[in-house]
Amino acid sequence: MDIISKFTVGSEGGISDLITIIDSSVGTLYKDFVSEESIKEYKNSIDPRKMINDLNDLSNQLVMTYADQQPIGYSIIKSGSQFPGIPEGKRATEISFVILPEFDSPETRESLWKKCRSAINFTDIIWINILAHDPLLKFLKETGFTNIADDHTGPFNLPSQILTMDINKG
Repeated sequence: MDIISKFTVGSEGGISDLITIIDSSVGTLYKDFVSEESIKEYKNSIDPRKMINDLNDLSNQLVMTYADQQPIGYSIIKSGSQFPGIPEGKRATEISFVILPEFDSPETRESLWKKCRSAINFTDIIWINILAHDPLLKFLKETGFTNIADDHTGPFNLPSQILTMDINKG
């Protein structure tokens, strides 16, 4: 399988690939916690136009991961995104990190992480608010992220962890 991660613009094609992954991952991540009807309502509420506008904001970047040219994962990088607890004067960048379970492998994780990491050298701290039951949580902790708070996140406000990583300068 040919795995590649690349920066993607907020175009109709890029958003279509992103929505494909969101639809599949939402169904998988939430099926044991919320009703099928609620998941369907959420999927129907996704606004591609708003997503294009958000991704075309110069402080946001989209990294897509493909296996044999099929979209299988993504990371959205949001510069200047803050949360309580960031030390004053530190630049923070929020990321999301999603890989479809059927394609979750060390090779896929490394591909997405390396591309994501290459885009965040300008910041002091990276942070993510990730579901407590997300299978990628363990990988992020192994990569060097530290849990700093328990929280709730996502469209259904489920338990999550806020993880941070200090980016070493020089």
